[in-house]
Amino acid sequence: MSKTAKKRHSPVSSSDNGVDLKRKRLRNSTDDYDEDDNIANKQPRMTLLKPACFAHTPESDREKARWDFYPITIDAAKAGNHGPRPVRVYADGIFDLFHAGHARALMQAKNVLPNVYLIVGVCSDDLTRKNKGNTVMNEWERYESVRHCRYVDEVVRDAPWVLDAEFMEEHRIDFVAHDDLPYTSAGHDDVYKDIKAAGKFVATQRTEGISTSDIIARLVRDYDKYVRRNLSRGYSPKDLNVSYINEKRFQFHERVDSVRKKVHSVKSKSKELVSNIEDKGMELIQKWQEKSGEIVGSFLDLFGREGSFNQIIQTSKDRLKLAISPPASPSRSSDEDEDNYPSGSGVGASRYSDSDDHDHDDEHNGDEEEEAEEEREEEEI
Repeated sequence: MSKTAKKRHSPVSSSDNGVDLKRKRLRNSTDDYDEDDNIANKQPRMTLLKPACFAHTPESDREKARWDFYPITIDAAKAGNHGPRPVRVYADGIFDLFHAGHARALMQAKNVLPNVYLIVGVCSDDLTRKNKGNTVMNEWERYESVRHCRYVDEVVRDAPWVLDAEFMEEHRIDFVAHDDLPYTSAGHDDVYKDIKAAGKFVATQRTEGISTSDIIARLVRDYDKYVRRNLSRGYSPKDLNVSYINEKRFQFHERVDSVRKKVHSVKSKSKELVSNIEDKGMELIQKWQEKSGEIVGSFLDLFGREGSFNQIIQTSKDRLKLAISPPASPSRSSDEDEDNYPSGSGVGASRYSDSDDHDHDDEHNGDEEEEAEEEREEEEI
């Protein structure tokens, strides 16, 4: 047995030998790298600068030439006791209308074992129509969709429907990843039956609630809506294979929907206007309530019992009374006379006596006038 054959059929026994072997392979393969590979190696693995390579291309061949291949058991792969080379895991499918379920399945295949190099096989249009049915996307679109998924390292075009040992050896495949449910097709109870029996199968989980068939069912169920959508975006009825009658029907429904949208818009604007008016009304009422207290307080300060206006009126009344009837003040001359002429002197006595005589005469004259008035009244009677 040759030296190379021994390497291929015997796993690395010690960590030191593995490190030396890795360094030797890296030195030997440095000359095969082009500038794009050097750029990619300098970037973090989470940053992808280009899509996955296709099988049977120089990039794919260089990757296989980097490593010596030998059988790896599932236990060794899980424990990482298989040397420095990546574990080559293969996943296949149709990948029509590439969706989140596909991406999650490939993510699981990429992480099902440590240090995985993920190879994805995509079946051609002819093979798919023969074994499963028509596709929405053609094979080129499906190849490119898978190729640009971040978890994929290599894509196999025109992949076989059922895997055999020759295909596994050609692509140096260690394990095959798929969900564990039996896949009945092409006259087989389970197309992965032989892979499972050989211990080369690793199971992934399906994502419930999404599939290509579910997406197509949505399109069929809402056919009218999507046809009208594309007609409104410039597609012709011929592009959509729509008859003249259906075209007019879709146009009528489009106009009806347009009127409904306008009515709904008017209703929404009316509700918004009413709401704004109510808000403004409440705001005005609140402001009036706030200002009314100030207005009432100012009115009471001006016209209340103790208000400024009443004080002005009262002051004016007092001034008017003083102007009409000023208060009497005692005579200064009479006081001086009393001081100058005592009560016992002749001058003071004569003054008072004269005053008394004058008052008596006035009373007498008044009596005479009353008597004369009575006499005139009797004469008249």
